[in-house]
Amino acid sequence: MRVLALDHGEARCGCAVSDPSGTLASPLTAIERPGTRKGLARVAGLAAELGAELIVVGLPITLGGEEGAQADTAREFARRLEARVRVPVELYDERLTTRMAEATGGRADSDSRAAAHLLESYLTARAGQASRGVAQLERSRGVAQPEGSRGGAQPEGSSGEHRTGGSSGEHRTGHSQGTG
Repeated sequence: MRVLALDHGEARCGCAVSDPSGTLASPLTAIERPGTRKGLARVAGLAAELGAELIVVGLPITLGGEEGAQADTAREFARRLEARVRVPVELYDERLTTRMAEATGGRADSDSRAAAHLLESYLTARAGQASRGVAQLERSRGVAQPEGSRGGAQPEGSSGEHRTGGSSGEHRTGHSQGTG
């Protein structure tokens, strides 16, 4: 599944896209003034041009888990975008993506590097959810788990995973047109 990730800001919107398998994230050129009609049209056009099947908009949440004015702005942008595109739009926790983008450097602008970090985080979480779902299904069907796997001997929460914030960090806007 090709996913477009957006690190929304008033001045610029960082953009990144996944490969068709939903494994790799690549930064793209940022879109200027995304909140304007022209800017929003450019974002919607980019999604169509890339054949995006899902759009993920970064939701700025503080390290303490609070939402402020920037989160309200991101939610409103996601609502407006969802009304213009034919694919689902999701909000996803973007904590620390800007700091990670600044730390990693690269040729792409920092907003789009932040979008790439957002997308990597989203894809990793999604892959983790999918693999946990398969393991649960296999256990419910009595399929043997490889020795040392997460299947039985490990107590809950000892898998080495680290989560920040809510249950998955994922937030959806209004209605979606599919589950992707």
